Amino acid sequence: MTSTATAATPTAGVVDTPAHRDGNVLRWLAAYTASMTGDSVYYIALSWAAVQSGTPAQAGIVMSVSALPRAVLMLGGGVIADRLGPRRVVIGSDAVRCAAVLAVAALLFLTSPGLWPLALLGLVFGTVDAVFMPAVGALPARVTSRGQLARVQGMRGLGIRFASVVGGPLGGLAVAAGGAKAAFTLAGLLIAISVPLLVAVRTRELPADDTKAAGTAWHDLRAGLQYIRRHRVLAPLMLVIALGDLGFVGPLNVGLTLLADERGWGASGMGWVLGGFGTGAGVASLLLAVRGRVPHAGHVMAYACLCGAVAIGALAFVPGIVAAAGVALLIGLLAGLSGALCGALLQTQADPACLGRVTAVSSLVSLGFAPLSMPLSAAAIGAFGTGPVFVTSAAVCGLGGVVALCAPNLRRAELPA
Repeated sequence: MTSTATAATPTAGVVDTPAHRDGNVLRWLAAYTASMTGDSVYYIALSWAAVQSGTPAQAGIVMSVSALPRAVLMLGGGVIADRLGPRRVVIGSDAVRCAAVLAVAALLFLTSPGLWPLALLGLVFGTVDAVFMPAVGALPARVTSRGQLARVQGMRGLGIRFASVVGGPLGGLAVAAGGAKAAFTLAGLLIAISVPLLVAVRTRELPADDTKAAGTAWHDLRAGLQYIRRHRVLAPLMLVIALGDLGFVGPLNVGLTLLADERGWGASGMGWVLGGFGTGAGVASLLLAVRGRVPHAGHVMAYACLCGAVAIGALAFVPGIVAAAGVALLIGLLAGLSGALCGALLQTQADPACLGRVTAVSSLVSLGFAPLSMPLSAAAIGAFGTGPVFVTSAAVCGLGGVVALCAPNLRRAELPA
């Protein structure tokens, strides 16, 4: 397995530098945030272009075409990230995504090609995401010391929140100003910003024993899965992540829309609830970014998961929009804290040489399996109403907290000082 260190640049000085003061980490964070903001603009441009070029059903197909290659190829993407090195893979992935988006933008400037280039773009994005996401998860361990990984996880969460808050309005303004072609151009340029920043990021060498030549890709994949299965912290942690996402995704996506419609809150009311959730999640990320370490991380993660589950169940029964926004803020805070701690524990517990494959498994759970709960939640709400479905989803989330408390090594897990 090869390493992707920038040979001429030592990293000894990075080790003792707090992540929020480390220029190397800040370059990585700026690149990541620019890339994620470009993603947000891209999805707005893609959805607008698809709706303008075809029927709603066809637009839905275009929007979902990236899901299959992303899910099918994700585990292989983790192997590639570990073999080639996450920095190299992230740079290559962003370069390909940038080129693909700008090519479609140019095509839209020149002609009206219909849906086929949009579907092809979605396919390319899904395929590239399958290697991009594991590499993104593995890269922080190469740019900072182990003791700073929890703080980096909080900084990454803030980058995600910034991208989601800023990317939407930017995409909307670009569409209003120049249509989908302008939005695609903006998305491509934002993604392009990340490439020179990533080139300037220094990465550290892995220990010699972890960078030996590997066998076949299939052997590496099996070895990574066995590593997770036998690990006393990562194995139960993956189950916690799976249960948390399965119980969270349905009610906080399609379920919230149906709840707002049932209560007569309207789009603005749903916006307030989503704003409350986003604020809570942002505060949780900020807490981890500032503190850098949460004592008794395993315990805190488990209890945050349990309390967050109670708040999810309560959301379906609050009387008004103000109370709903307050409960959503609490959900964001607790779910954001438990999610950030899950990510930080995953980063600090996994061997950096296996981190691409470890991240691939967790990403597959979150992005491949958890979204399946959305149509199931919608169908269940239609049959049983919002209350029972939100309570059932809360029970699934709470089960994740129970698993964490019942797994001694995960319950006692600590973040490094």
